[in-house]
Amino acid sequence: MQITRRQILLALPLLGLATPALAARDTLESDWFVGIIPDTPFNIEIVNIRKIPPEFRRQDVRYAGREPVGSLVIDKRGRFLFHVTGPGRAVRYGVAVGREGAQWSGEAVVGRRARWPSWTPTANMRRRNPKLPATMPGGPENPLGARALYLYQNGRDTLYRIHGTNEPWSIGKAASSGCIRMLNEDVFELFGSVPNGTRVFVR
Repeated sequence: MQITRRQILLALPLLGLATPALAARDTLESDWFVGIIPDTPFNIEIVNIRKIPPEFRRQDVRYAGREPVGSLVIDKRGRFLFHVTGPGRAVRYGVAVGREGAQWSGEAVVGRRARWPSWTPTANMRRRNPKLPATMPGGPENPLGARALYLYQNGRDTLYRIHGTNEPWSIGKAASSGCIRMLNEDVFELFGSVPNGTRVFVR
């Protein structure tokens, strides 16, 4: 049985990990996190959802597209990712997309998935910024966040991913190097809901 994020949040007090009430939180710009989702080998920080514009918060929506149930649809202009869950229905997530000139469109499949993925900057990234590491192990400081879905075409890695982020303030913006960023708690949920082979449509 798939455990939803809502069930996880409701269970936190039972685990001794109660999330502080948002109304009692300091609303300073630096105060982005309000609790954790227990995970291994690192816990996932839960974002103060009040800091995310309402349209980019996870929500169940009507969906008029023709993509098959189970597929993922990325609307770059709207900065949304839709997980088609049934006829005329989808879960919509706010995402960050690629900056101008670093956007990719097309159809792919989820070729593999990773928990706390390592990050290997592309050659182009390292040419633009020679200070980038050759590779970076997974963890809270890693820009790929808690989970990653790797997009493949014809059996080959496109080098584009759907992944978490340690910069939740980028959601709803054109901020990435071309990949699709999600809140860590959102990509954690998506990771548990879509298998390898899932079709992905990037519009």
